[in-house]
Amino acid sequence: MAELATIARPYAEALFETCRGDLPATQGWLDAIAAAADTPQLLQFAANPKVGAANVFRLLTSVLPQPLPERGANFLRTVIENDRLAALPEVARQFRDLANAQNGRSDARIYSAFPIAPGELADLKAVLEKRFGRQLETQVQVDPELIGGVRVVVGDEVLDTSVKARLQQMKSALTA
Repeated sequence: MAELATIARPYAEALFETCRGDLPATQGWLDAIAAAADTPQLLQFAANPKVGAANVFRLLTSVLPQPLPERGANFLRTVIENDRLAALPEVARQFRDLANAQNGRSDARIYSAFPIAPGELADLKAVLEKRFGRQLETQVQVDPELIGGVRVVVGDEVLDTSVKARLQQMKSALTA
């Protein structure tokens, strides 16, 4: 993974520098091409030496929900020509991190044992923003193994209030 991160960094930084005025739109099309490029079939197709860069570009852009702006098309061509298609998901992640840092935001992944209603999510988000001291972009993922409660991951910080974590703590305390 470190290799992909190293490969992706200059692409993410260059794109960030050229798109500072339009970060949300850039993040939108970048996420779209990263999701499309994250399929094994496309990567296998692109790795075929008989397939040219133009064919890979046409195939990739044909599966996107919206046409790419000129800047996006040029970026994608550069990535394909440099054989860095596999790094696109990491480029999108690093770009998001750069944009979040500029705006004082962070991504927060919330793992919950059960689906969270929109009103409850808004309340939870407000509490988490106060706890972490910054605005959060939340994504919820259901994980029944937690039994109850939530586990929140913001960057390298983890807040685990799940029943599973508490049972693990009790187990450790009883066996110590």
